Amino acid sequence: MKAIILAAGYATRLYPLTLSQPKPLLSIAGRPMIDYTLDSLREMKGLDGVVVVSNAKFVANFQEWAAVKKKEGFPFAISILNDGSTEDANKKGAIGDLFFALEQAQINDDLIVIAGDNLFTESVGAFAEFARTRKTPVLAVYDVKSLEAAKKFSVFTLASDGHIVDFEEKPQAPKSTLIGIALYYYPQETLALIRQYVAEGNNPDQPGRLIQWLYPKVSVYTWAVPGVWYDIGSKETLEEAEKTFSAVPRVKPA
Repeated sequence: MKAIILAAGYATRLYPLTLSQPKPLLSIAGRPMIDYTLDSLREMKGLDGVVVVSNAKFVANFQEWAAVKKKEGFPFAISILNDGSTEDANKKGAIGDLFFALEQAQINDDLIVIAGDNLFTESVGAFAEFARTRKTPVLAVYDVKSLEAAKKFSVFTLASDGHIVDFEEKPQAPKSTLIGIALYYYPQETLALIRQYVAEGNNPDQPGRLIQWLYPKVSVYTWAVPGVWYDIGSKETLEEAEKTFSAVPRVKPA
């Protein structure tokens, strides 16, 4: 099983913090944000490689970070890919970068996909084990507990067994407070559908659009994220996460 970390955005809303540093490498409680993602990935049984998709502006930053991880003895190979984009205006988009990674890294395996700006107060290492028992795409979901907050995200209606039966992207009147977040599992058998999505000329941005396209074709199940989830998209959220992660000592996995 492989993991792809999507980290090619430009995070313009966080300027000037992200003018010379990519968002996933910003410090949270003394560690690069992406290190917390690696903590969860290394707990996923069966994972044997990590691919980070960057852009041309920040690829050297990620290469330096990966070299540090190697010296620290991180157990999986970390590959850094440059998607060739140079600014927000010519970026490939999240799904475009996912497709790019599939082709460039020649991935033909079960796949975990996660955005590099997601933070979790509890480990999501159990996500992979749950997903592999389903043998079909799985989306991580989180309860924002507010219909107003849900308007900013993808909102889902679930069947009793947990698979998606309805999808709304940024609805004006959400039916639920349960939202999808950028943590996905795609079994090897569904990688061809990702390639089909791109080949048909569908929107290459916003990874939830791929789930919206997929769920009428194959069963897409969900997994509830434990603890608190942060989508680091603003300085306010960054500051809140800094306070939370600084308050609770965390021991790096052995």
